[in-house]
Amino acid sequence: MTDISFTLRHLRLSAQRFGDPDGRKVIALHGWLDNSASFIPLAEHLSGVDLLAIDLAGHGHSDHRSADAHYHLFDWIQDVYELTQSLGWQTFDLLGHSLGGIISSLYAATFPEQVRTLTMIEAFGPLSREANSSPQQLRESVLSRIEVDLKEARHPPTIERATTARMMAGDLKRDSATLLVARNLDIQAQTLKWRTDRRLRTISSLRTTEEQAQGFLQAIKAPVLAITGTQGFEKVKTNQQRRAAHIRQLTTVECEGGHHLHMDNPQPVAQQLLSFWQQYEQEPQS
Repeated sequence: MTDISFTLRHLRLSAQRFGDPDGRKVIALHGWLDNSASFIPLAEHLSGVDLLAIDLAGHGHSDHRSADAHYHLFDWIQDVYELTQSLGWQTFDLLGHSLGGIISSLYAATFPEQVRTLTMIEAFGPLSREANSSPQQLRESVLSRIEVDLKEARHPPTIERATTARMMAGDLKRDSATLLVARNLDIQAQTLKWRTDRRLRTISSLRTTEEQAQGFLQAIKAPVLAITGTQGFEKVKTNQQRRAAHIRQLTTVECEGGHHLHMDNPQPVAQQLLSFWQQYEQEPQS
């Protein structure tokens, strides 16, 4: 594993790079309030792969957005695009878990010429709401931002407490929670501070409509693998059932585990990934 960072136009993204530098090029995007350590267990079971796991803006070791900005879903698309330009990778496989899977699906629709294959773990396109809910959604978003600004930041008293809280919040095993917490804590003068930007916990300003969500999925040209957990989120399974027909080339599999199955039960997930990727040869990078 190698720590690496990328300076984009407006912020710096941190990442961890695993595997064979000459292997298959894969960009991995983690879930909400997680970080690039989310892919450490999976990377141990992937051979012949050059896996670049990103800390999304506001997460892990990456920069927070500026004080006058917020975490709009579509802004992460630009971050990923700028990252790919910095890397110089013409094509790559895109792998995303939860929020990272949502971002990956939007990216594959927006820049289809770059994405060789798309894998969504416990995700199936963006969350959607009825159009008439938008005014209330925006109201709740604005109020939540102000509320966060007015509240004093709370940090964990011990690493043990932080790990236990992460286990309970994410319904994942202690070893998995330990990996995420280790990258998400800053220790200063024996005081622990969360690295995660508190603004990530505010309410989204806007949801896509179901028609818009389906429009993005229809624009994906790459073959798609959707992996769900046997005890995963029901919302993901519902979205998969009602949206599957909108994806041109779709493979769906279910592996034992919950929402973080790629961490808690990585080997079968890795086997599915390797089998899927073997069907589509990597193009040489210039």
